[in-house]
Amino acid sequence: MTIIRIGLDTSKHVFQMHGVDENDQPVLRQRIRRSEVEKVFAKLPPTRIGMEACGASHYWARVLRRLGHEVLLIPPQYVKAYVRRGKNDAIDAEAICEAYGPPEDAVCSGQERRAASGADDARGA
Repeated sequence: MTIIRIGLDTSKHVFQMHGVDENDQPVLRQRIRRSEVEKVFAKLPPTRIGMEACGASHYWARVLRRLGHEVLLIPPQYVKAYVRRGKNDAIDAEAICEAYGPPEDAVCSGQERRAASGADDARGA
């Protein structure tokens, strides 16, 4: 049970964590208080952490990077596509974790997307 990726949903007082293993199976679902975040992540081995980009997430990204974790801030509009039902902290943390999924599922640039779809070929010749 090695956690390879964690989605962290931040809020004022309570944060929600969602971690998956190498098979993308959930192995960690935990609510933690703001005051406990640094202690909890200090105990975890370095891993990839995804967070929704907002004002406070930049601060937490710096804290988590100091602990040796790889942190990616994801724009909220990218995360929204992964929310399947309702809206609460646990579902948001799961969506963030999915949005920061395997590289083949990662968000690509517009130029890469056009090349993959063949849209550039249709215009030219």
